[in-house]
Order: sequence, then C-alpha cells, then structure tokens
Amino acid sequence: MSTTHRYAIFETARGFCAIAWNDIGISGLRLPGETAEETRRAMLRRLPSGAEAEPSAAIKQVIERVRAYFAGDTADFSDLRLDLSGQTDLYGRIYDATRRLGWGRATTYGTLAGELDLGPAGAWTIGQAMAKNPIPLIIPCHRVLAAGGKLGGFSAPGGTLSKQRMLELEGLPSIEASLAQQSFGF
Repeated sequence: MSTTHRYAIFETARGFCAIAWNDIGISGLRLPGETAEETRRAMLRRLPSGAEAEPSAAIKQVIERVRAYFAGDTADFSDLRLDLSGQTDLYGRIYDATRRLGWGRATTYGTLAGELDLGPAGAWTIGQAMAKNPIPLIIPCHRVLAAGGKLGGFSAPGGTLSKQRMLELEGLPSIEASLAQQSFGF
C-alpha cells in the first residue's frame, strides 16, 4: 500500500481544519485554526511530503462529520480506518482505548492508565500520548482530563480554551461535575 499522504483544508464553524489520509487510512487531522494558510503550514510541518488533493468520497464524508461536530451536532468517528503506523504499539493501545470514549464522556489520564495496566508512570505516559496524538477529535484526546477533572494540557490551536470549548460542544460545560470515570469494559 502507498503511504503517500494527501491532505485537504476545509472550513468549519470554528475555523479552518485539515485532514490527511493515505491508502491505509486517515493519518492526520488539524483542529481549527484562524486561517487556511496557517492550517496548511501546520499540516505540512507534520507531513512535509504531503500533497494537497481533492478528497475522495469517503474523506468528504469524514469532513462533513467534522463540520457537524464543530457546528454542535453529535458526531461519532469510532468507525473510521486510521493509519497509526508511525506510532508505537503502546501509543496504538492508548489511542484505541481513547477512541472508545463516546460523545459527552470524559475520563482522566490516571483512569485510562489504570484501564490499560500501565503502572505508576501510566498517567504521565497517557499525557505524552495525548500530546502527540496525530489525529485529534477522531482520537478524542480532548476527553482525557487531569486528576480532579481539571483540563490538563492541550497542544492544539487555542490550547486548553479549545479543549474546554470542544467539551462544551459535547454538553460538558462543568467538567468536574460531569466527569464519567467508567470502565471501558475490557
């Protein structure tokens, strides 16, 4: 299979996003930035050999789901095929577990680490994986919070303010009151 990365820039209610894909699956997503050019530069920093392209019908459907999400509509991305080939096996496990967090559900770094039996440094490892998440929103790292329901970090454009806004879109305006620390049911 080819690993030639293609990408497209598109506008949402919250700003300009970019999605990257190859023959394996979706390989990147850039959360909303203020301008199309800023978003393009960010995507090319991540995928320097990427080529802007017309999205396939399947990618156009994903773009519409992302637009719906940022318009405040419930959106599910759990069925999408991803290319995580550049990630370690551990990060792949973390991202798979994170993808099972549905709309309007949140957990903590520590709870997720416990679910995956990651040991004493597990929460830190989860935080590192979330910071390096190549496909935010589709791998919903915004739903993983620090201890006590605090926001924790967020490396996307807008930082933790963007994280808070995404959680609010999902009906979690008061994070501490809404935290659902439930088992993934392995």
